[in-house]
Amino acid sequence: MSVSFINPGRSDEAFWLTATQAMQAAARSLGIQLEVLYAEREPERALRLAREIAGRPQQHRPDYVLLVNEKGTLVSNAQTLGAAGIKTFAVFNGLLPQERKTWAPRQSLPLLLGSLEPDAREAGYLTAKALIKQALLTQAAGKLQMLAIAGDRSTPASIARNEGMRLAVAEAPQVELAETVFADWRREHAREQMQGLLQRHPAARLVWTGSDQMAFGAMEALSQTGGKPGRDRHFSTINTSNEAMQAVIDGRLDALAGGHYLAGAWALVMLYDHQQGRDFVDEGLELERPMFTLFGKAEARRFLKQFGAGIRELDMRPYSKHLNPQVQRYRFNLGQLLKR
Repeated sequence: MSVSFINPGRSDEAFWLTATQAMQAAARSLGIQLEVLYAEREPERALRLAREIAGRPQQHRPDYVLLVNEKGTLVSNAQTLGAAGIKTFAVFNGLLPQERKTWAPRQSLPLLLGSLEPDAREAGYLTAKALIKQALLTQAAGKLQMLAIAGDRSTPASIARNEGMRLAVAEAPQVELAETVFADWRREHAREQMQGLLQRHPAARLVWTGSDQMAFGAMEALSQTGGKPGRDRHFSTINTSNEAMQAVIDGRLDALAGGHYLAGAWALVMLYDHQQGRDFVDEGLELERPMFTLFGKAEARRFLKQFGAGIRELDMRPYSKHLNPQVQRYRFNLGQLLKR
């Protein structure tokens, strides 16, 4: 069984490297031949990679291609690969709400088998909720201002994380969301954005960010003014990089959630079962599942001990319905693997 993954990230980007490591470990445990092709955050490159796969001789085409709906590339790539008779599956980001009005897995996109997305609203909500809770422990009476540094305006995961964050703010009458800016997931851009935010909102004490690299860029901007993360401003973020885990342990990050980097590995379990004749259609074609875990200092230390040197082994066989007929529903979350 062979699978190609068009990775939308940069080949030196921490999150997408971790996601790839997890997929490679999962593929080894399931006997899958995995090819990873990086689009380097360039949508046009992602489209070219799909055309290249579709143009290969029949014997060199993969059985499945995993796609990510980064910057609206999913429909076009599913069409390109489907025209070549190649089955596809969306992971991390599926169809946008407006795309669902026209497109659907196994219907208008007949060889797009389905999608698996982390519940990104959960990530935004959990981190904002934990950030607010921690700040309230040390804050005197009065209004708290929050700043938000989000990823981008169009990616489903970014949109959903922002929605979760705003829900947590709406539940906290003591907190006011002063401003939301977009840093396109980039550390340097977040640093620049934070410089402006600090000038416009000097009283703001909470900083919610949509990813760890943006959090660190914002922290660098604060440090340049003499401020100290965790003392002068409280930060939260999403992702499981070693740097983020260490920031939790050091007290610079007040809230961290992660685990969604495993979505690609979980998707391989589903495709393995599909290849073996165990379809996931009974659970639905467009699956959105909880995958996030909140990390305190103890959890961060445990994560670094288990995965800090890289993800070398992941035994995904216990999660396969084909290999374990008693499994009736996929349960995909990092907590299970940390306990193993």
